Order: sequence, then C-alpha cells, then structure tokens
Amino acid sequence: MRKAIRALFTGALLIILLSGCTPKDTRTHLQFSSWGSKSEIEILEPILEEFEKENPEIKIDFMHIPQNYFQKLHLLFASNTAPDVIFINNLYLPIYADAGKLEDLTDYNLTDDDFYPKATEALSRNGKIYGIPRDVSNLVIFYNKEIFDKNHLPYPNANTTIAEFLELAQKTTDKANGIYGISFEEDPLFYLPYLMSEGGGLLADDGQTEILETTPSQSAISFYSDLRNKYHVAPKKSESASLTMAQMFLQGKLAMHLTGRWLVPKYRESAEFDWDIAQFPKGTKGSIVPLDASGWAISKDSKHKTEAAKLIKFLSSKESLEKFSQSGLIVPARKSSANSPSFLDGKKPENAKVFLQVINTSKPTPVNRNYNEILDRTKQKLEKNFNEKL
Repeated sequence: MRKAIRALFTGALLIILLSGCTPKDTRTHLQFSSWGSKSEIEILEPILEEFEKENPEIKIDFMHIPQNYFQKLHLLFASNTAPDVIFINNLYLPIYADAGKLEDLTDYNLTDDDFYPKATEALSRNGKIYGIPRDVSNLVIFYNKEIFDKNHLPYPNANTTIAEFLELAQKTTDKANGIYGISFEEDPLFYLPYLMSEGGGLLADDGQTEILETTPSQSAISFYSDLRNKYHVAPKKSESASLTMAQMFLQGKLAMHLTGRWLVPKYRESAEFDWDIAQFPKGTKGSIVPLDASGWAISKDSKHKTEAAKLIKFLSSKESLEKFSQSGLIVPARKSSANSPSFLDGKKPENAKVFLQVINTSKPTPVNRNYNEILDRTKQKLEKNFNEKL
C-alpha cells in the first residue's frame, strides 16, 4: 500500500514537473480582422498559414466577421481592442482615418508603381496613405449575348453612347415574355455611373460639397428614373417581385445588367447562356463609373506595427493577389496581377480586360466621414422618383 501511494505521488510530481517544462509561446500574436464569404476565407487562410511558415516568430489571430463588419469594428475601436491589421474599404476609411484611429502608412514603403494609382488614391486621405489596396471595384455592363443575337442587335461596346444604350434596351425589352433591357437598382452605387457620366454625382471632388441638386445630377436622375417609369425598359419592383437583378439575369429576364466583378463566379457557375461584358455607355462627359477599393490598414494603437506591416506586405504581394483573383471574385489592385493568367485566364467573361480598361476612365468615389449618412438620405429622397406611377 505504501509503495502504491509512493508511486502515485511520484507520478503526480513528474506530471507537475513536466508541465512546468512546456515551452512558452514567445511568438508575437497579431490580430487580423476581415469580412468575406466562405470561398474568400478558403483563399485567405492558406495565405495566412504560408505567412506564418515564413515568419515563425509571428502568430496570426484571425478574426473573421462575416456580417455587420463595420458595426462590430466600431465597437472594437470604441473599447480600444481594435485588431492590429484591419481589412477596410474606401467608403468607411474616412471615419477611422479622420478620427486618428489608423496608422499613416505613407512612409512604410508598402506601395510601388505596380499598384493602380487610383486604387491607392481611394485608400488615402489628405495626401496620406491609410490602406494598402487588395482590389479595385468598378461597374460594367454584363449582357446576355443570346438575347442580342435573337434580336439581330450589336453588342454594347466602348463606343456605345447613352442614346444608343437606351435604344438597345428598348429593342431587347420583351414585356410579353417578362424580358427587360436593363437592370434597375435603387442603391446609389448603381446610378452613380449615370450621374458621373453627365458630370454629376453625390459629392464633388473635394469630398465635401453635395451636388445631387445640380443640373447634371438631376438630369441623370430623371433619365435613370425614366428607364423604369417612362420607357419601361427596366423592371419595376412589382415586376421583379422578390428576385434580385442577378437572379433575373440568370433566368434570362435581363438583356443587360449593370454590376461588378463580384458576380463573375456566380455567373460562371450558373448562367446557361452565353454572356460577356462591356463598359458603361458614354454620357456627355464620357463613360465614368465610381472606383472603390478594399485593402489593409493598421490600427494606430497597435503595439506590433512592424509585424503588421510585414503581414500587409505579404498579403499585397503579386503572388498573393493572384491567389485572391483566381476565383474571379476581385480585380487585383496590382497591374502585374491583373494582367496575369490568373485573372485573364480564358474563362468568362471573354472581354475580362474591360475591367482593367474601365480603371482608366473611372473615378475614385468622393467620400467623407458622413458618406454613409448621405447615402441613406439620398435613398430616402429618391425612392419616390424611382417608383412613380406613370
């Protein structure tokens, strides 16, 4: 009995001694937050793992926030628990940059001539860089080639004017069969091209002066509203019912859909007809669509800024951006990545280069810290315009 007790005591002592020998984790823990769908995260996580292998002294604590991202980010900043590295876009960046919550990255040498200048501009404030871009986002016209072929019509192209665009929408509309010429969405993103191409918009280039009430903006708003209410080439709410514009396009109910690169994976997978893309038609000021960007910022309060910058440099490298673009989801912010086979890989759309050509004529969205309030106010103000009963 005494031997058994002694053996038990010795075993317990050995466990205690061994547990005290467990190596302490001396790595720098870097918190990193991002939104993203399941498919996006499946691309991101292996890139983070590769970074950890190359930098064994750093451990990434990944904070995936798939919903209500910026509301939760607000709370993290308010409680002084913001992540070291933050995935962010140009629409929200002014809120945090103007409040002194983001590190000025201008002198970190994280950008070079390979980045599209407009992408870097979109993530800058007052001449200072606060985010290193991953992608650029612009709008193009997706079109159903079979509808155009059936009606013996030319496809929209870089020279299509707004008047010719309307004519194409009229000739492809077949209300008897529930087919409309062009999509219609009430979020400002989707009518900004109409405004910008006429010299209007929501904010002037200074990012402060509201210009919705100017003559160019009002003229463009009237034209956009007329697509639905006068010319009947775009579906009303009652006609689209619960379907999104993307769903209507996939069902062959839209000849043209104004939207962005983010729908390419879905259209590749689900469209049962031939389709392609073209740039937005030319208004009196040319073809101008808003350019937005997403990228990585560093919290001003981060205690690991050197490591954070190292992670951003890795994430924004040509190799990493090509991996992000393989799914077809994004337009990479680096020219070399955008012109690589991973982006121009022969899959649909055939005219994938249009996404890159549009960057040249696009315009970084003028924003300020109150931009989201301006968007909400604009939506309420124009709801009646877009839903007139004529």
